[in-house]
Amino acid sequence: MLIKGLIIVLGLFCCQLQAQEPVTLQLKWTHQFQFSGYYMAKHKGFYKEVGLDVNILPAKLSMLDSFDAVAQGEVQFGIGHSGVLQQRIAGKPLVAMAAILQFSPYCWMVKDSSDIFHARDFITKRVTTSGKRENTELLIMLQRSGINTDRLAHYEGDNPTRAWIDNKVDAMQVYVTDLPYYMAQQGIAHRLICPQRYGMDLYADILFTSQSMLKNHPQTVESFYQASLKGWRYAMMNMDEAIAVTQQYAPHKSPHQLAYEAEVLKGYVTVPSTHLGNMSMAKWRLIADLYGVEQSDFDKVKASFIYKYQEPERLQLSWMLLAAIIISIISIPLYLRLIFKK
Repeated sequence: MLIKGLIIVLGLFCCQLQAQEPVTLQLKWTHQFQFSGYYMAKHKGFYKEVGLDVNILPAKLSMLDSFDAVAQGEVQFGIGHSGVLQQRIAGKPLVAMAAILQFSPYCWMVKDSSDIFHARDFITKRVTTSGKRENTELLIMLQRSGINTDRLAHYEGDNPTRAWIDNKVDAMQVYVTDLPYYMAQQGIAHRLICPQRYGMDLYADILFTSQSMLKNHPQTVESFYQASLKGWRYAMMNMDEAIAVTQQYAPHKSPHQLAYEAEVLKGYVTVPSTHLGNMSMAKWRLIADLYGVEQSDFDKVKASFIYKYQEPERLQLSWMLLAAIIISIISIPLYLRLIFKK
C-alpha cells in the first residue's frame, strides 16, 4: 500500500514538474514571415523544452504598439521598433532583449520612371504621411539630406497606395516585404530609397520585456530569450520549413509571397560578423542621437535598458533528473526489503 502511494505521489510530482508556464508574445503586425522565428520555436518544441507555453498574438490594427501592454503586465513579451528607447526614457519600464532585424525595413518607394534617385531629390515632392512613431527614420533621412520635411506635400487621403499608382503621390513609405511585392506582381516597376543607404542602421523588430518581468521571473525571461533565438536560427537554416509553418499562421498569404518575404528579410536577420539578435550600446547611442535624445537622458537608462542575464548560482536540475533521483530514493527500501527476505 505504501509503495502504491509513493508511486502515485511520484506521478503527480512528475506531472507538476512538466507543467508549462503560460506566457504571451504580442507581435507588432499581423502574422507573416517577419515573425517566423517565434513560430518555429513553438512548432519545434523549443519553448516547451524550457517549460514555456507561449501564446503568439497578432497586433490589433487599431493599436499596433505593444509597449503599453508589456509595461502594464498585460503580456510578458512584445515586438517593437527602435522607438522602445524613447518609450523607456519617457518612463515606461521596458528592457530591450534582442534586435532581430539589424537594419530598418522601412523605405520610400518611388516609381522606376520617377526623377527621385536620392534623398536630396525629395524637395517639392508629394509623399504619403510618415508615421511619427515607427518610421521616424524616413523623415530624418530626408532632413539629413537638406530637405525641409515640413514643406513636403503630404498626402492625407484614405488610399495612399491607389494615389501612388495614379501618380498623385511621388513617394510612399513601405515595409520592404509588403507593398513592393504587390507592385512587382502587378508589373509596376519601382525602386526603394532606404535609410540604410545613408548610414542609418536602426534596429528593428526588437524583442522586449518589462523590468518587473525581469526582476520577478528572470529564468522565464532567459528561457524565452534562448528558445526564441534558437527558433530564429532554425528558421534561417530551414527556410522551406519555416515558410510552411508560417503559412499555418498566415493562410491569407501564398507560399510565393512568404518565400519573397523570407528571401528579403534573411539579409536583415543574418548579418556577417554579427550574431543573431545582436545589440550594442554604441549603436543605441547613435539611434538616440537620431531621435534627438539628450546624452543625459540616455545615460540615465542605458545601464538597465539592454537585457543582461545573470547566471544563477544554484544548480538547475531538469525534471527528468529530479524524477530519477526520487525513483532511486523510493527504490532503496524496496531493495532492502528484498535483501532481508532472502
